[in-house]
Amino acid sequence: MSDAASPPSSVQGVSRDTLRDIEHLAVELAAIAGTEIAKALGGLLAVKYKTAVKEDEWRDPVSEVDGNVERMIRKRLAENFPDHDIIGEEMDERPSRGSDFVWSVDPIDGTANFVNGFPLFSASIGVLHKGVPVVGALWCPISHALRAGVYHCTKGGKVRFDGTDVTPKVNPAVRRRLVGVPVATVSDGFWETRKTGSAALECAMVAAGLLQAARFAAPNIWDVAGGLALIFAGGGIVRRREGKRWVPMAHFEATKEQPDLRFWRNELIVGEPTAVERMCEAHETE
Repeated sequence: MSDAASPPSSVQGVSRDTLRDIEHLAVELAAIAGTEIAKALGGLLAVKYKTAVKEDEWRDPVSEVDGNVERMIRKRLAENFPDHDIIGEEMDERPSRGSDFVWSVDPIDGTANFVNGFPLFSASIGVLHKGVPVVGALWCPISHALRAGVYHCTKGGKVRFDGTDVTPKVNPAVRRRLVGVPVATVSDGFWETRKTGSAALECAMVAAGLLQAARFAAPNIWDVAGGLALIFAGGGIVRRREGKRWVPMAHFEATKEQPDLRFWRNELIVGEPTAVERMCEAHETE
């Protein structure tokens, strides 16, 4: 099924060589992040919480690894692409505001899982060109290959896992596929539902064909920028909530309410086109 808002197969004004260089560095940085995460997993981490609703109700954990990984990524980007901007979850510094290229970085998406040693999280790197996701590199501790590795892509290319093409195989004998949802239920109409606690990881699982679609309640840009690049490369589509309607989304853009992309948040449904349309219909009046 075609989607009128799907991004074109080329990036205006950007050479394929440039995109390949960007993807190469993004994959390298995601892999390094994964190595640091794996070394720290299971250890006694220094953990802080961004939000304390009540004395005994802590939210939004951040570990020492989050900060260390983002600092490493920022240092390497400053050396290789000093004119590119960066939106990172842990640090507010914006080195090149107004640049056409923006790297959106989440050192660990799913930190609550990570600090508890529950291996469902992702190191996510997404690169935008004028708001369009053009490169994605997500290190995941689990995969269709039953091992850790990096899902990655360049706009107009294929989804790959550590350099190997990812071609999902759909078993026609499976009548009820899986979808990711903000709140898991026993079932949701046509599907079995799952909640991993990481939007980035779920995007990778959708791109690899392990989930048919996923719905996210209010992700930040760094949660999904890299994942949406994978979704598009895998032939999927994206819908965002606009009032009670779901509208096509091909790029991130600032609005009057969200003038800085750092503060972008929106409810999304991503995945295989037929499944996305069906989920949109099911949740249109909520």
